[in-house]
This record gives sequence, structure tokens and C-alpha cells, in this order.
Amino acid sequence: MENKRIFLSLSQQSGFEQEYIQKAIETNWITSGGPNVDDFENVLENYLENNSFVTALNSGTSAIHLALILLGIQAGDEVICQTMTFSASANPILYQGAIPVFVDSEPDTWNICPENLEIAIKDRIKKGKKPKVIIAVHLYGNPYKVDEIHAIADRYSIPIIEDSAEALGSSYKRKKCGTFGDFGILSFNGNKIITTSSGGSLISNSRESKNKAIFYATQSKDKAVHYQHSEIGYNYRMSNICAGIGLGQMKILDDNIVLRRELHNFYKDIFEEIENVELFDVLNEDYFSNYWLNTILVEPNVQGYKNKESLRLAFEADNIETRPLWKPMHLQPVFEKYPYYGNKIAEELFEKGLCLPSGSNLSNDDRNRIKEVLNTFFNK
Repeated sequence: MENKRIFLSLSQQSGFEQEYIQKAIETNWITSGGPNVDDFENVLENYLENNSFVTALNSGTSAIHLALILLGIQAGDEVICQTMTFSASANPILYQGAIPVFVDSEPDTWNICPENLEIAIKDRIKKGKKPKVIIAVHLYGNPYKVDEIHAIADRYSIPIIEDSAEALGSSYKRKKCGTFGDFGILSFNGNKIITTSSGGSLISNSRESKNKAIFYATQSKDKAVHYQHSEIGYNYRMSNICAGIGLGQMKILDDNIVLRRELHNFYKDIFEEIENVELFDVLNEDYFSNYWLNTILVEPNVQGYKNKESLRLAFEADNIETRPLWKPMHLQPVFEKYPYYGNKIAEELFEKGLCLPSGSNLSNDDRNRIKEVLNTFFNK
């Protein structure tokens, strides 16, 4: 009989979701917006602190798109984006008709490289196209080099959209990820540390920005008795049902973070005994990661038959899901024609990197199966 599937990252129910969903049904709030949405935003604002104003939306991608709109990005503008990320970080740049400019990773956090970021800014200015926005990502829950990146952004007066889709609960110097940039974004997709089934949020630093985001997200309806629209709008608001799921999920967010960090220590114990494998870890105590996904770099052995792909296949043979790291955006067919600044750090990470099962609901039996595959593969 085939082993049950161990997935990369599944949501875990708190048991409270049904209560909020039932209330929405009983009160007939089965639409976008509503009391659960308002409450979910308030809970997130209290959690994030730092004068944060949250707008609940139907996806993290929508949040990035609205952030670009609120920052005035138009066709032909240039937007710098971290190349090592999921495509949703970059797609909204093209929605606006703008031009993505991709920047390499650095090896400490795997996030946007400060040195290459400044090289890119200087070169684009020299070419007469000063970038209008920087999109920086907290990859796999690991904070980017906040001080260095924001110092550069401030030096050239370029706002930052902080892509914290994978980093709810992570922090830098005890300040929550998502609250450093001019705008921050979160994702509540089904594989994230908490879920609303689908959904995301935009984090602003003013009530005015939040209200404008809600205006755009609800079809830009002017104040009139009839439907009147003076600006292009979008159907981006989170549903009241999804927000109810989010309210139930927030009750176990801290527990999920503890469990994923414990799982990181589980992997750390295993890989201490295995050569040629590096478990990605935070740089120092200033960085606190939720370890949304645990990731490793596998150095190919001399014979070349033990590498990240052969390890992925070994896991798959036992019905365990793993996944390569994000393929860098500048290597993607849809983005390869756009400017890129850097060396080959992101490319090397992609060639060697593998994401391991990291769900907060992995059982002891699941862990034992994972450990057995690793020990067998590496002849331990």
C-alpha cells in the first residue's frame, strides 16, 4: 500500500473557523467586505503594531498591484524587483505597463543584494530612468537586510514595497516584517503559515492610504447615489467568509510559528551529521524567521549522481513532496528580456536548493519518514 502523501506545506485548522463562517451565513454577510473583514483587519493591525493599517484583499498579488497604483506607477516607469522570488512579486509591475529591473540575491539571507541594488539604481539613473519603486522580499520567511536596503532606498528617495507574503510572524530587530516599507503585503494562500483559503493584505502606514486602497479594491465607486466611477477600480476586496477563516487561523498563528521553528531544529539535528548539505538559517540574532519553508543547498558529489534533483526524486519515491527553490525571475521566459543586475548567486541557489516539508501539522510518523529518506539517501 502506498504511503500517504506528505505535502510541502498544508494549512492547519484551529477549530474556530466554523464559528466565524457560521456567523457570516446566519447574518447573510456572504459577500466581499463585512464584519469579519473589519475584525480580521483589526486583529492583524494589533498583531503587527508599529502604526500599521491593514486592508484585507483577495490575494497578495492584488496587494502588490494596489501598492504600485498608490505609489503612482505608470506605463514606462521602472520598478526594481528581487529576482529570487515567486512570479507574483513581479507580475503586477507588468499589469501597470511598467518595466521590471531585476536584482540578484546575496548569500547571507538569499534576498536582494544591497551592493547590486545600488549598482542598478546608479546605472538606471545614468540611463535617464530612475527607478520609481523597489520590491524587496522576505524569502521563505527570512528577513532581508533591512538596514542596508532601506538606507540605499532613502539615499535615492525610492519607496519600498515590502513583500512579506511568506513572512507573517517573522521580524527584524523585534519589529514585524511587513511594517518596514512604504507598503507591505501579506499572503494567506492555502500553503502559508495561516490561510484564508485564498487572500492577502496590504499594509499601509496611514489611515488615508488604507481608505484609498479600499476605494480601489471596491471598484472605485464615487460618493453618489448612482454608480459613478472617476477612476479605474478593481474587485480585490476579501470576502467575509474568507476573513472568518482568517480570524479562526489567527488564534493559532503563534503556535504555528513555534511548530515550524521546532521543525527547523529537527532538520538542523539531521544535517549536522550530513556533509555537503547546508540548511538555510538566519544570519544572526537580529533576524527572526517563521521558517515558513525549510530549505537546503545540496552540493553535488564528485560522481554527480547525488544532487538536489536526485534527492527530490528519492523523496517523491516515498510520496513526500519537496520543491526546488524559486527559479529566478530574470531566467523566466516571460521576464528574460528585462534588465538584470548581479552575478550568479540566485542562479546557484536555484541549481542547488530544495524546499523540504515544513507544515506545522507534520506528525512524528511524518518526521520519521522524512528522516529515513535522508539517512538512506546520504548513507547514514
